[in-house]
Amino acid sequence: MTDHEKIKNTFLDILYPRRCPVCHCIPEKRGQKICGGCKERLKPVAGPRCYKCSKPLRDPGQEYCQNCRSRSHLFEQGIGIFPYSTLLQESLYRLKYGKRQEYGTFYGELAAFYARKQIEKWQIQRIVPIPLHRKRMEKRGYNQAELIADALGKQTGLPVEKKLLQRRINTKPQKDLDPLQRRLNLKDAFIAKFDLQGENILLTDDIYTTGATIDEAAGALKRAGAGRIYFLVVAIGGDG
Repeated sequence: MTDHEKIKNTFLDILYPRRCPVCHCIPEKRGQKICGGCKERLKPVAGPRCYKCSKPLRDPGQEYCQNCRSRSHLFEQGIGIFPYSTLLQESLYRLKYGKRQEYGTFYGELAAFYARKQIEKWQIQRIVPIPLHRKRMEKRGYNQAELIADALGKQTGLPVEKKLLQRRINTKPQKDLDPLQRRLNLKDAFIAKFDLQGENILLTDDIYTTGATIDEAAGALKRAGAGRIYFLVVAIGGDG
């Protein structure tokens, strides 16, 4: 970073102070990305996880969560960095609807820190963010999954492909639907534009609950010739 850029950033920090992505307060020290108290509270998933989707498991003797035991998925494996709690719920809401685009960069960088070895193990060739429909993109102005993917790609050196996967149906919001309704809501919602010739793809999104969105996107990528499909999300729900 040049001296001019440092001066510019300092000036912008004074005019528009950086806010902690977790509590939305201004950190004690200028330039901090997260305040000290929230740094202690923001802990990655620990303990036993589902082998397939990485949901936290209550029983350490289990290999799969209830969802992955009851249905098959089109992805190989996935990883969620943090448990989806009230703490993350408020933060990710601000990311999606509160114009806090810098939160996406913050979480993408953290994802690279915690998941780098797993991503290397999967031999990923491209990162593909879950796309928004054109109408929703125009209304919101940005796609939070793309922000996460950009930061992740920058940290890992992997290419981010934003035009490969398109959302051709403006589906209803998933949060108020049950698992079956979620799958039906997303049926044929995505289309992949390129011939992928067996490439391994990493899908990125903010939250994983039932896996309906990831499955539908993975199906579109496989129809376009992709090899193994994996996913990474910032927050993942619990088992059951």
